[in-house]
Amino acid sequence: MKLMHLGDLHLGKSLGDFDLNEDQKYILDQILGIIDEREVDGILIAGDVYDRAVPSESATNLLDYFLKCLADKKVKTFMISGNHDSDDRLNYGSSLFAANHIYISAQFMGNLYRQTVIDEHGEADIYLLPFVKASQVRHFYPEEKIESYDDAVRTILAHAQIDPGKRNILVAHQFVAGKGADPELGGSESAGTQSVGLVEKIGYDCFDGFDYVALGHIHSPQSVGRKEVRYSGSPLKYSLSEVGNDKSVPVITLGEKGDVEIELVKLRPMRDMRHLKGPIEKLLDRENITSPEDFIYATLTNEDIIDDAMGILQQVYPNTVKIDYDNSRTREIDRIDIANIAEQKSFDELIGDFYRKMYGCDISEEEMQVMKEAAKEAGVIDETD
Repeated sequence: MKLMHLGDLHLGKSLGDFDLNEDQKYILDQILGIIDEREVDGILIAGDVYDRAVPSESATNLLDYFLKCLADKKVKTFMISGNHDSDDRLNYGSSLFAANHIYISAQFMGNLYRQTVIDEHGEADIYLLPFVKASQVRHFYPEEKIESYDDAVRTILAHAQIDPGKRNILVAHQFVAGKGADPELGGSESAGTQSVGLVEKIGYDCFDGFDYVALGHIHSPQSVGRKEVRYSGSPLKYSLSEVGNDKSVPVITLGEKGDVEIELVKLRPMRDMRHLKGPIEKLLDRENITSPEDFIYATLTNEDIIDDAMGILQQVYPNTVKIDYDNSRTREIDRIDIANIAEQKSFDELIGDFYRKMYGCDISEEEMQVMKEAAKEAGVIDETD
């Protein structure tokens, strides 16, 4: 039996001002091609299917397209919700989907969802655990001591009556840590994800009863603790920190009990993400221009601020997402102890100093007034100042 592991599709996501719908359809079509090439029997989708709880129409249409293609190919689909998904929306129509071998567990209802599949080696149980919080699980097991996410997951698994003699697969969406080490964040996870990473870690050893654990939540592909406990990572790069990531999909071949092979099949995006650094003249030099349609993060090293730098770069790199500077002024600002300065200077002095460091001249009265109004609205300074 061959299974493919996907996670963190984030359908409907944008990159800066750029809609990724076309890029996401391109990568899903590539995944469908890999399913055909590798003769995959089932697909495990480990949560964060959508980028937001109320997905856009284009995002729901794209998921509908993908699921229909999987159903047409007779590929069994096992899908859970992540922390970005709406339980109700993702669960809608799940009974009808099941008739087409699309199994969805979007909300924990007190029992670990299970489907049994059969191949030449016998039965294999596939368990689906959507994203859960300790408070949700405590509701179903009031007699248990559940104070953390780790407690919650261990409680669920302890009550699942998992047969250790069978081949067992788990699909889950949590922050799972290895021996003394946290997984490497991709960078495009939400702030909520990172706080979970700092506070609500789950030990990988709680999954010892499973032959393979298909994890979602972290965007960098990696194994945790042992090779069979794995984050597939997101299929596309969603932040600058993922520039160096090679995206892939794990294809898992299940033999007899204990015989698990994992092949990482590389994904190639329609438009890659790159980080360019240097003076703007060098970045725009014809000899240095490659793949101009890629998503570009540019760090300019020019000492002077370039007027309409974004517009200039987008004439050559139309999908430039963001521009920042790395020069003597920005490096000096990085060395400044902001907290210490704030105690000693007024708002006007702070803004004036910052403006001079950035632009080499004094801020005008009109510009200072705009800054004050913005600071008042943000609650940074008092209305009477």
